[in-house]
Amino acid sequence: MTATPGLGTPRLASPDLLRSVFRRHAAGVAVITAQGGSSPVGFTATSLTSVSAEPPLLSFGIGTGASSWPVISETEHVGVHILGEHQRELAATFARSGADRFGPATSWREGPEGVPVLDDVLAWLVCRIVARVPAGDHRIVLAEVVLGDPTGAGRPLLYHQGRFNGLRE
Repeated sequence: MTATPGLGTPRLASPDLLRSVFRRHAAGVAVITAQGGSSPVGFTATSLTSVSAEPPLLSFGIGTGASSWPVISETEHVGVHILGEHQRELAATFARSGADRFGPATSWREGPEGVPVLDDVLAWLVCRIVARVPAGDHRIVLAEVVLGDPTGAGRPLLYHQGRFNGLRE
């Protein structure tokens, strides 16, 4: 491998290289929720992607070692919540291992299909899972939109350089 002028020295593929590159990629922040028997589960995701308009499909990634994975691996429906810049702490709570994600600090209600729906988000969807595709130590979950509400107020929350940030214009 040789250096390209002005571009630095290329590095061989590794988990660290991938993480370093994607820290530079600003991504929207979502929280994925599901009902897990007697208690809800949820996690922060920056991997949310629109896949198809017809039928309306989206995808997100989840690690198979994540505490939410056992529920996501078997549930039929999930909630997808687009967070606003006023929800940095909520994003951090759902990203933190061992956090009481649905404790008193989290405002939510039971929504359609029994899915936990978070309050005060920019938008939310309830989706039916149609596939779980193996992808290394993760699964790519494909889900079809059942219903939702795009009318929340505010500006989007972004994840960049390892931090939650508001959108700057």
